[in-house]
Amino acid sequence: MRFSPTWLAIAGCFLAGIAQTSSSNTPGRCRLPGAPTYPRPPKPEPISVVRLPLPPSIVSDEVGACTAKINPRRTGCIRIVLTGDDSLPQGGTFTPDGTAIVVTVNFTGAPAAPDPASIYSGPQVILLKTGNTTFPNGDPWKCITCGMPAANRLGRNEDSWDYPRVFKDGKRFLVGTNIIETGGYPVDSELVTPNNTYFYPIYWPVTADGSGSSGAIRELRLHPDDQHLSWNSFDGSGQNGFYGRLTFNPAPTAGEPRVPRYDLSSVNLLIPATKKSILQADGNELKFDRTIPHIGELRGFSGSGKELTYIGYPWEACNFDAFAVNILTGAVRRLTAHPEYVDPIDISPDDEWTAVLDTRGSNRDMFMSGMRNIPPISDLVSSSLCASVRNNGMRRFFRPILIDKYGDRGDYFGQVINAGGDGSPGSINDPNWNARADPQFSLDGTRLMYYETLVKTPACGGENPLPCPVSTEPDGRTTRIMIATFTSRKPYPVRKYETGPDLIPWATPYVPGMALPERTLIPGGNYTYNGKYCGKADVAIYYAAGAASPSRVSVDFHGLSDDGENTLNGFEDISLSHLSTWTIQTNWYSDIVQKGKVDGRKKTSPDGFHVNMNLRLNYFEANGTLTTTLDGKTYYQPKNDT
Repeated sequence: MRFSPTWLAIAGCFLAGIAQTSSSNTPGRCRLPGAPTYPRPPKPEPISVVRLPLPPSIVSDEVGACTAKINPRRTGCIRIVLTGDDSLPQGGTFTPDGTAIVVTVNFTGAPAAPDPASIYSGPQVILLKTGNTTFPNGDPWKCITCGMPAANRLGRNEDSWDYPRVFKDGKRFLVGTNIIETGGYPVDSELVTPNNTYFYPIYWPVTADGSGSSGAIRELRLHPDDQHLSWNSFDGSGQNGFYGRLTFNPAPTAGEPRVPRYDLSSVNLLIPATKKSILQADGNELKFDRTIPHIGELRGFSGSGKELTYIGYPWEACNFDAFAVNILTGAVRRLTAHPEYVDPIDISPDDEWTAVLDTRGSNRDMFMSGMRNIPPISDLVSSSLCASVRNNGMRRFFRPILIDKYGDRGDYFGQVINAGGDGSPGSINDPNWNARADPQFSLDGTRLMYYETLVKTPACGGENPLPCPVSTEPDGRTTRIMIATFTSRKPYPVRKYETGPDLIPWATPYVPGMALPERTLIPGGNYTYNGKYCGKADVAIYYAAGAASPSRVSVDFHGLSDDGENTLNGFEDISLSHLSTWTIQTNWYSDIVQKGKVDGRKKTSPDGFHVNMNLRLNYFEANGTLTTTLDGKTYYQPKNDT
C-alpha cells in the first residue's frame, strides 16, 4: 500500500493527537510520561594539535635514492605514495611513559648492502618521539626492526604491519599478526638492538587435531592486561569476532609454522550462546532486543579492559554506531548515535572519554541516514550499502571526535578535536586531510594520537570534480601523524589493569574444527512492528530462491514513533542482489514523511535509487536519487566516483 504526501501528513498529526498518554501537544509527538533524561553535556575544552616529525620522505623506489644529502644521518627515507592506498606510515599507541609512539613505516631508496644504511628498507617498526625531543643520535625516530638477523624473525607474517601497539609492560609490540620482543628491555631503551629483538607470529588453531596454518585473523586488538587478544575473522558464514588468551610457545609440536610463536587458546566466539539476534520474530510480530550484543566488527577494548568495543547492527536505520559490551555481564551500551558513519574508536584509560573517527560534519551519509529513529528493519538488506558509502575508494572522510562516557545524546555530538584550524590547505582541519584508524589515548589521559592521509587520485583529479591538492607537508608527504593535547587536563598515574577472564559467560566457546554457528534469521513472511511510543509498521520480508538471507524488505509506516518526539508515515522497499562475492546491487524505493520535533522527508526519485557497490573498493555508482530533507535542509547523495 502506498500513500500520498498529503495523507501522510494528516495521518501523522491525527495519530499523534489520539495518543492518550502524550505529555506534549506538539503535532507528531507521542512521548510517554517518564521519558529518559540524560546527563548534561560537558563544556568544550581547549585542545592543542601538533604534527610529529617523520623521517625524510621521497617518491623514488630506486636503490640509493635516499642519499646522504636527503638524510645526513643515513637513517632512512620513507616512501611517498602519490596514488591509491597510503596505508603506511601508520600511527600506533604510546609507550607507557608517553615519550614516544610506535609507528609502522615503509622505508625506500636505501643503498645496496653492505652499506650500513641498507637496513632501512621496506616495512619496518619505528618509535617516534612525542615531546620535541630526540634519541641519542639526534633523530626524533628510532627504527626497532631494521637490520634484524634472519634467525630473529622466523615465521614472521611479512604482509601484516597494521595497528601497531606497545604492550603495557613496555617491552613488546603487537604489529599486525606478529609480536615483537625487545630482549626484555623497555622498547625505547638504548639497550634494544637488532640482535636482541625478535619477531614471533601469532597462531590460532582452527583444526581439530591442531594441524595446518593459523586461522585467518584481522583487526587485532590487545587487552590492557597484555594476556588476551580480540580479533575478527571472515571464516565461516561471514565476519565474526573472537577473544582468546595469548601464550608464548617456544617449541610447538603441531601447527605451522613450527617456530617460537604466540598461540591463542581459550577462544570465545563472540556470538551469544543463545544465538539470538537483536531483531527477532515473535510469531508475526517483529521486536528489537537491544540488550543483545550483535557484533559486526570488533574494534578493541575499553580503557579498563572491562568491555569490548564494536560496530554493531544499527539501532536506527542505516545508522552505524559504536557500542561496548561488558565482557562478564554482556551488558550493552551505545557509544555513538550521530547519523553519520563511525568506525575507529579508542576509550581513555579511565573509561571517562571516547575518541572516534567519524564522518559527522562531512554530510557524506546524511542523504540515507539523516532521518532519525527509523527502525532498522530494512537494514536486513541495506546494511552493506549503508556501511560502504562512507568511503570513496581509499579515501576516508573521518574526523577525530571527543565524546564523554555517556555518548551522543540530545543535541550533543561530542567535540571536534581538530576544529582549531582555519581550514586552509595544510591546516589541522584541512578537509582534504582525512583521519585513519585508530586514534589512541596516552596512558595518562592527556593526549591523543591520530594520523591522516591526503586525498589523492583517483579520489581527486582526472574525471573527478575534486582537484588534487598539493601537499604542504615536509617533502610533500601525503601522510601525517598528529598529537592532540587536552591542555586543561592533569595527567593521572598509569593504572594497574585487572586480568581479563578466559571464559566469557555470554559468548560461545570456540572449539578448533567446529562449524561456526549462525545467528537466528527471521523467516520470510509478513510481520508487524509496533512503535515504542505509538503507531506501527507493516513489514514484508522476502528470500530469493535458495538464498540464506533476505533479498528484499518492504516496510509501511503508520504513525510510528520510536522516540516519542516524531512520527513516521510512508514506505521503504529495498532489495539486494549479489553480482559477485564482493559486489552488490541495491534497488531502493522510499517515501517517508516525518512530523514532530523535526519535520522531514526521505524520498527516492520516481524510478528509484539503484547502486552497484564493490564492498572492498567502495566506489559509489548510482542511478536515480535518494534525498533526505530535515527542517528545510536537503541532503543529497555524493556524485558518482566522488
